[in-house]
Amino acid sequence: MQITEEVYAFDSTRGNYAYLIKGEETILIDTGRPGQGKGMLNDLKTIGIKPDKIQHILITHHDVDHVGSLAFMQKETGAKIWASAGDIPYIYQDINRPGIKRLISFIMRVEKPDKINTYPEDGKLGVDGVQVIPTPGHTPGHVCLLYKDVLMAGDLFRTSHGEITPMKSFMNWDDEVLRRSLEVIQDCEFSWVCPAHGKPLKVDGKLNLDNLLK
Repeated sequence: MQITEEVYAFDSTRGNYAYLIKGEETILIDTGRPGQGKGMLNDLKTIGIKPDKIQHILITHHDVDHVGSLAFMQKETGAKIWASAGDIPYIYQDINRPGIKRLISFIMRVEKPDKINTYPEDGKLGVDGVQVIPTPGHTPGHVCLLYKDVLMAGDLFRTSHGEITPMKSFMNWDDEVLRRSLEVIQDCEFSWVCPAHGKPLKVDGKLNLDNLLK
């Protein structure tokens, strides 16, 4: 599904969307669940992109439905992987995911990727103008990724019937920390918000998150 001239959502990951930036560099945002990698390769073929043209894989957070096909896509593309310092230990499985996510990770086994690079602290990645915005709360190292006027929101929130709605509290690492992250995003300006769960949403400038901050 094409969002803008340069941003696509992978149809094969509908329900837990991964995204593609086709700009000066070709960038993958998240990698879906285990087993979704082959579908993503088919989507790339439809768009007209060979896997080895992907130069970077940017991860919003460590959840299984975002890093499930990371090792597979790393092998297929040879891309450089980036994630936050707070979430890399979970991706490497050096730290167990908390709560229900630990059970999910036992049910949905994830292959460990090779080298993961850490996002710079200043958020200036130097990858085609992508800005990394730390938004912890859903996970310790959750980030949103801003490309031009498109915000890839990960699991900071979801959309439903054209509205922004919160993630279930039991899936969050820290609700109070997440609240502060919502305040950060509310001050940013963009035209599209692309969550993992729910359809991409066209917005006008700043996003009103008052209903999530009550």
